[in-house]
Amino acid sequence: MIVPLDEAVRELVHDGDTVALEGFTHLIPVAAGHEIIRQGLRDLTLVRMTPDIVYDQLIGAGCAAKLVFSWGGNPGVGSLHRFRDAVTSSWPVPLEIEEHSHAGMANRYVAGASGLPFAVLRGYSGTDLVAHNPHIKSITCPFTGQELAAVPALNPDVTIVHAQRADTDGNVQLWGITGIQKEAALAAERVLVTVEEVVDTLDPVPGQVILPARVVTAVSPVPGGAAPSYAHGYYERDNDAYKAWDAIGRDRAAFTAWLEELTGAASLAGPQPAGRAL
Repeated sequence: MIVPLDEAVRELVHDGDTVALEGFTHLIPVAAGHEIIRQGLRDLTLVRMTPDIVYDQLIGAGCAAKLVFSWGGNPGVGSLHRFRDAVTSSWPVPLEIEEHSHAGMANRYVAGASGLPFAVLRGYSGTDLVAHNPHIKSITCPFTGQELAAVPALNPDVTIVHAQRADTDGNVQLWGITGIQKEAALAAERVLVTVEEVVDTLDPVPGQVILPARVVTAVSPVPGGAAPSYAHGYYERDNDAYKAWDAIGRDRAAFTAWLEELTGAASLAGPQPAGRAL
């Protein structure tokens, strides 16, 4: 249950998996994303409501074949340039995208966590997402005749989240701004949680979310594992790191140098066109 991060990723994440790394504003599982890059995983379907720079890094490293999302960007800074390069120029590999609304993604997780085949919501009306996403369907309410949107349940092979604490039995405690972590975990086949610390007892905290050990496959102690996002009660957001990423992500050569430093690799696999602004 309590295992090192490299071992947990090796055991739980496989080529071709659908992987959700969820976290909203804080508690973003950045260290786990970096370990996926180090292990050279490929052909992943990456899922997240709000992919930010760690997804830009995963995409730039060639880990992703598809992205399922509802918004993507470098929060407070601008675009995700590795994401953009993959979509427009297939670098380093082509990237398929499936875009939903926030409500659509949240309801997909809820349906997956509830054991339902699809979710129903008042959404997408008046948008062009329906024309571009075959996974959004229109259904008629059998009681009122109202036209509603339906989206398929989302059941990741692996959900990865970061939290403040876990106890030695593997029960996980997170608090602060919580997004869809609980539902994403309950919807998944396997769940990996990185935590700031492992403690003997989880003292109650206002607004806490508890993931019981029975739904958690593995816990990995990774202090600072959400940086440069923040972990409420542990450390603050590193705004400078988000600003610095814009220049790194914007240029292929700069990104390749960053990737080599992260992985210790001599070079990215495949041809290396000269860096260019995107």
